Amino acid sequence: MASIAKDLDPKLFYDAIVHFDESDEAKELYYQVMDTPTGRKNKSGSDETVRDRILKAYGVLFCEEAGLEPGDKAGVDEVADTADRLYIGGTGYDPDHWYRMKYHFPVIDDDNYDRFAALVLADMNCGPLHDAALNDGDTLVVGEADPLHMTAQQRKNQKVKSVSFPSGGAQ
Repeated sequence: MASIAKDLDPKLFYDAIVHFDESDEAKELYYQVMDTPTGRKNKSGSDETVRDRILKAYGVLFCEEAGLEPGDKAGVDEVADTADRLYIGGTGYDPDHWYRMKYHFPVIDDDNYDRFAALVLADMNCGPLHDAALNDGDTLVVGEADPLHMTAQQRKNQKVKSVSFPSGGAQ
């Protein structure tokens, strides 16, 4: 099992996350990958898992204002706070472009925050968001908090930044 994450097609992992609630096989694959050791050690000296790596990457990409130090893992609060601010394409879009709702995460909590973080990173690496960035120029945009309750003018005037991986993706 230690090599499952290394040998697995990233698209299969992305599909397992997307179909997590629909399939026991998807759940099993998701948990196998997330619990796979990376061969590195955490700050505490224990074996780092793919889950740890994903939460660290999510923290680096999206949680600058949370005050995380480099190498700190994003927790449920950091993921939940950021999830409400992710758009596909650009600001001012309707709720269909709000990333969290597009992927059916009405609540981000202790049970799914790591799955949401994994979804975002897998999508940027090999999912539709990756394809949209390459083909259509759409990106993942981090906006201000509470985007669904903003007026159109507030959405238009908000501060945003695009997030992307170097070409070819990263894991």
